[in-house]
Amino acid sequence: MTIRNYAALIAKELHLREEQVKNTINLLSSGATIPFISRYRKEVTDSLDEVQISSIKILHERWVELDKRRAAILDSINEQGKLTPDLEKQIESAMTMNELEDLYLPYRPKRKTRASMAIERGLEPLADIIFREDQVDLKRIASDYIDTEKGVNNVEEALAGARDILAERMCEEIRIRERMRNFFKNEAVITSKVLKEKEVEGEKYEIYFDATERISKAPSHRLLAMFRGEDEGFLRLNVEPDETKALDIMLQHFVQRNNSCSEQVRTAAIDSYKRLLKPQMETETRNFFKEKADQEAIKVFVINLRQLLMAPPLGQKCILAIDPGFRTGCKIVILDKQGKLLYNETIYPHPPHSEYKQASDKLKRLVLQYKVDAIAIGNGTAGRETENFVRKIPFEREVTAIVVNESGASIYSASDVAREEFPDYDVTVRGSVSIGRRLMDPLAELVKIDPKSIGVGQYQHDVDQNKLQESLQATVESCVNAVGVEINTASKELLSYVSGVGPALAKKIVAYRNENGPFESRAGLQKIPRFGAKAFEQAAGFLRIHGAANPLDASAVHPESYHVVDKMAKTMKCSVSDLIQNEALRKSINLREFISGNVGLPTLQDIMQELAKPGRDPRAKFDFFEFDKNINSISDLREGMVVPGIVTNITNFGCFVDIGVHQDGLVHISHLANRYVSDPNEVVKLNQKVMVKVVAVEVSRKRISLSMKEVEKT
Repeated sequence: MTIRNYAALIAKELHLREEQVKNTINLLSSGATIPFISRYRKEVTDSLDEVQISSIKILHERWVELDKRRAAILDSINEQGKLTPDLEKQIESAMTMNELEDLYLPYRPKRKTRASMAIERGLEPLADIIFREDQVDLKRIASDYIDTEKGVNNVEEALAGARDILAERMCEEIRIRERMRNFFKNEAVITSKVLKEKEVEGEKYEIYFDATERISKAPSHRLLAMFRGEDEGFLRLNVEPDETKALDIMLQHFVQRNNSCSEQVRTAAIDSYKRLLKPQMETETRNFFKEKADQEAIKVFVINLRQLLMAPPLGQKCILAIDPGFRTGCKIVILDKQGKLLYNETIYPHPPHSEYKQASDKLKRLVLQYKVDAIAIGNGTAGRETENFVRKIPFEREVTAIVVNESGASIYSASDVAREEFPDYDVTVRGSVSIGRRLMDPLAELVKIDPKSIGVGQYQHDVDQNKLQESLQATVESCVNAVGVEINTASKELLSYVSGVGPALAKKIVAYRNENGPFESRAGLQKIPRFGAKAFEQAAGFLRIHGAANPLDASAVHPESYHVVDKMAKTMKCSVSDLIQNEALRKSINLREFISGNVGLPTLQDIMQELAKPGRDPRAKFDFFEFDKNINSISDLREGMVVPGIVTNITNFGCFVDIGVHQDGLVHISHLANRYVSDPNEVVKLNQKVMVKVVAVEVSRKRISLSMKEVEKT
């Protein structure tokens, strides 16, 4: 089989230089991770970013998979003794999986078909005669193929069998398949109808009860909604182009003359389309646009997840966290500055208990006793009521109350991770701990939860789950490594996302830390069992040790570059600490003097940025926010009100905003700005504080329509 130059093919598609792609493939093949390559191998890739490296990885895997399939097809046809030089050349030249499968279709082992049975009855020569469309006495020729022992009892049965052979041939003809495939993709219409007697039960799909649109123009969220309605048994979908146009394509391609044979070819072509080609093309078209819709939905999820994970952390503060509730009370916990659980209790400030004074006194005492810096309040049931209750308490020290999105906290509290961390506490305590830790550091806490449970996706349960998981895994890994991880306090879940680490090694790191105490230097990582040279290379730059003897251990400078910084300090006749603390010293360094071997300007520039702000957190500064104090439930809303809110989810059709009434409102894409908006992400970001106008309220259906038009964002 031909050995392909994958680097050249990928470089052409991505508009990169072949050398860049080749080097990147070699690094990936050697076990290097995308964050590591992007951050520490800029000289090798000519500063490709994570998106470009990821694209190279995906395309390389696609080409490898295509060639595996190509080899299997060549072997199969060769074993049948049907591999001609011309066919082999065509298969070797195929550039897509569709093209490859079309070439293989006539040789693919099949179950019995009408065509194969006709061939067994000896009707293939008759099919050949008909297909040539010669002017012949067709009935006389067909009569020669009557054979009652083989089941051909008359001329019509002979002709019908010959047409079956032709119909299958036509369906397998590579040029018509490609032409029809493009026709379906461009012209097919998706029609959605409600199933009989499902109108009431499937009410949420009402807009799709009788819907029709060109599938190529249908937005991804509408397609996924229709596919979901079909899967749930409420809708019947049909995907096909105009049949007259489709049949014209078939007839123009196969019917060349006008005689008795031509009539048989015409009949066979119509049958080929309706019985064979149309169902296959419909399936292909559905799969094609479902995959496109999946990709779009996954893209939306990835953008939202990245924004959520990179949300500003409050930082190391003593937190009092509250998981609100009415009948069951409010579960409270106290967490120290490292997130360690110090205390837990339940208070009952709301009806039916209404122990307002006892609860108020309890919180005042705890805030003073533990020197609490901030109070985290979950935004679920009783969230606004609890926020209002807390804000009215006259605390004896300055403390800030902050509402925290608790989506997914219940998933964490019932998980194996939570049970392992807090075996002696129930789910309510674990949930409160999660709320408090989310305020301190959203990234460190949210990595413990399956991203699909965080609630920032669009049809995340309807898309290809493997592709979704791969994308989310890569996103979490990217965020974790962009921020960096303090090795002496990080959970094994957080450590598992560090470049080159993974779950097994993360567990060993925590076990070693528990047994031997905190790490004093990055070099100490190599004492961990199974933490070899490759793992150290990939991980060390992303792990931080604050307070280490070598200040570079708290930075993103990789240990492989420490000698460069030492040389800089020696040249400037100062210490590494002096370089970090003295901007004038850093500015007087001529970087070009330190270029050598694998160390070029990109690495040197990164080093200088780190020396200026060692271990800097790329996340924004925490921004405090308050809901409107006069609005606590959906019944308090009135059309025309302008209220503050927080963007909780972004989809292709708009964004959802929490305005503090236990039900997020929708800002449709047409109401995001006083201009046309094609992508909501152009206007809003997850967790963004916005001002919105109430456009409509349906209390019974718990629907709130909002607008950002002519309303200033905070």
